[in-house]
Amino acid sequence: MNQLSKNKSRFAFKNKRHAKDLLTAFIFLAPSLVVFILFVYYPLVYNFYLSTTSWNFIATTKNFIGLQNYSRILMDARFWQVVRNTFYYAAGHVSLSMILGLGLALLLKEKIRGRNLFRTLFFFPNITTTSAVALLWVWIFDPRFGLLNYVLSLGGIEGPHWLLDPVWAMPAVIIFSTWRSVGYVMLIYLGGLLNIPKDLYEASAIDGANRWQNFYRVTLPLLSPTTFFLLVTSSIASLQVFDAIAVMTDGGPAGKTKVLNFIIWEKAFVEFKAGYASAVAVLLFLMILGLTFLQNTLSKRWVFYAGSDQK
Repeated sequence: MNQLSKNKSRFAFKNKRHAKDLLTAFIFLAPSLVVFILFVYYPLVYNFYLSTTSWNFIATTKNFIGLQNYSRILMDARFWQVVRNTFYYAAGHVSLSMILGLGLALLLKEKIRGRNLFRTLFFFPNITTTSAVALLWVWIFDPRFGLLNYVLSLGGIEGPHWLLDPVWAMPAVIIFSTWRSVGYVMLIYLGGLLNIPKDLYEASAIDGANRWQNFYRVTLPLLSPTTFFLLVTSSIASLQVFDAIAVMTDGGPAGKTKVLNFIIWEKAFVEFKAGYASAVAVLLFLMILGLTFLQNTLSKRWVFYAGSDQK
């Protein structure tokens, strides 16, 4: 009986201590939880509610219409064109910035004169205001007086009309976005490269591997977690692009650069269709969620973590 009483006493003490620890943790987490609830979770739920109404921002009442906004959107061919534009931009921007960022990281990892200066110069565009530098690039892409076409003319090449051309407008925006983000990608890749143990390269050299084999069999696998992080975060950011499009093309020409976030802004604050805009926002959220889930699922096949047998 004495032993049983002691065990009950210990169990009660552990439960009391556990409850105290939980209470302490909750007290420290409460401010962050309040912020998340007010500014993240509540807007998400309220946005979904708005997507089932026909509110126009002015009326005091919101007419419930169920899923009519979604059916209108999904049956609209223009919406699917906007979806294609959005994924076109995301694919071009993410792939270009990651390839160029990795190349710059490999170059600036070497001991070359002025590498710290070059690292700073390449990263600097990332901390600039998008709308401000976008105005500068509008001039660079100007077909008559722009710097880019002037440089091309020196080589006897007639440059396109860039932002005024339905074919070249989106590539021009991708070029601008890549210029702005490549320094950030370079910095993240550089951190990953510096964390690769040098003895792995030494062991590979002893086995007779050349530089290309070192890159393919050592560098890329050990950089796969960094690549996965950049792929996910860059994809999410690219699918939500707005400011560059709004400043440089305003969705034109002929709607070739209209993206989902631009449509949300246009429907909400130009046409005052809050319900329709909210429905598009919900669909964009679901697309981002689905793409992130797909990337996370496929990552098990190619992401390699050092010290782990799993990919």
